[in-house]
Amino acid sequence: MNDVERQRIEHICERLIREFAFLNDAHDHDALAELFTEDGSFARPTDPDNAVIGREQIRIFFRDRSRKATCHVMANTVVDVLSEHEAAAQSYVMLYTGHNSDKLLIGEFCDAFRFDGGQWRFQSRRGSLKFP
Repeated sequence: MNDVERQRIEHICERLIREFAFLNDAHDHDALAELFTEDGSFARPTDPDNAVIGREQIRIFFRDRSRKATCHVMANTVVDVLSEHEAAAQSYVMLYTGHNSDKLLIGEFCDAFRFDGGQWRFQSRRGSLKFP
């Protein structure tokens, strides 16, 4: 794999991380779930040991949780391309919650990506809190 292809994959994976944040804040659970492989998993930073498994279960998880005003800010993202079909990333997340952003959580995500069905998707997203 050449540098141009590696950089293209890095860009695509970084964009998935940002898309996840925007879709989560917009409460677009259908589009958010499509970012995952069929057998993908997601674990919230506040509950990292209880992953939701499967695209449909992820969709239901986000659909059924209580709606609140949120703003997810992703930062310090580093993507490692492992192969033409796999990548991994680590990034920080700052979550502002409430209409006046009265609550702030700082955490991180460890992501695994897989080229699946002609596009890159999350294989897994596992969050954790930096300051529990």
